Amino acid sequence: MPPSGKPTLRTIAEMTGLAVTTISRALNNAPELSQETRERVQKIAAEIGYLPDRAALRLKTGRTHVISLILDPHDEILGFGQSMVNGLTAALRGTAYHLVITPNFVGDSPLDPIRHIMRNRMADGIIFSRTEPQDPRVKLCLDQNFPFVSHGRTELPVAHPYVDYDNYAFAYAAARRLISKGRRKLTIILPPTKFTFGNHLRAGFLAAVKEGGVAHEIDDGLTLDNAAEDIRTRVIARLAKPGAPDGFICSGDAAALAVMAGITDAGKSIGQDIDVVAKQTSGIFSLVRPKVDAIYEDTALAGEQMGKLLLRRIAGEPAEDLQWLDKPRVEWR
Repeated sequence: MPPSGKPTLRTIAEMTGLAVTTISRALNNAPELSQETRERVQKIAAEIGYLPDRAALRLKTGRTHVISLILDPHDEILGFGQSMVNGLTAALRGTAYHLVITPNFVGDSPLDPIRHIMRNRMADGIIFSRTEPQDPRVKLCLDQNFPFVSHGRTELPVAHPYVDYDNYAFAYAAARRLISKGRRKLTIILPPTKFTFGNHLRAGFLAAVKEGGVAHEIDDGLTLDNAAEDIRTRVIARLAKPGAPDGFICSGDAAALAVMAGITDAGKSIGQDIDVVAKQTSGIFSLVRPKVDAIYEDTALAGEQMGKLLLRRIAGEPAEDLQWLDKPRVEWR
């Protein structure tokens, strides 16, 4: 049984038989310690309710022991923020670090929250999403040697930590699925063209339709960032015209719901007149009827991986060793 009173580093040291300095390094995820030792110490710390004295830690180490997640106000993924936070808190559980949310408001420069964090030394590391090929946030963090992990890749020539989903593979598999169902003209709802993952989606989609010998169209005015009602009305309008697509790929589940509503409101039958393949990130989507084909992206797992990689980056591991790409697991009904 743990001793009574407020748990300290010495409490954990007495329970484990390890030195206080070893306990401190384990709680900070020091890479020189074995994974088994880190996990053992972090598990005991969580069980006895150990909480570090953050003011003392900052004075001693110069670190805040804070991770900042910068959230953009986009909703193409249902429950994106909640899933990401769940994964990050799982990665930080038992360590000296805690998570704070920093919003990136519409209309503001994406650099503003990062500069604010750096200038005021508000965090030891940053996580952000929706990367661009030449992302200015990545460049700033690299220039300042500030630890970060991006949710998404860039096209920069310098290696940097990232966690990403293979959107090329998703779009390719989705298009091949529609072609296998006999669909002859496909379309895909993409994010705005400035984002890297949109380029990956487009490339995977175009490779599949070329290989399958089917027609396609992409409406660059219809993106994941459109309001759901706008997506619905645009789908209705397009289906009323000749040569409309009979296969839709939706790279976000919120957009998929809007597309399905538009198809139904246009008087078409999903599964008969038109088929849909969606990227699913929420358990809610599996309850939608009629059911459509979906490929799952685990954003909670992505959050957990980003938390783990960021702790390793803060500990000094090289960026080229801190890159993780999630491959779609395709299991059609």
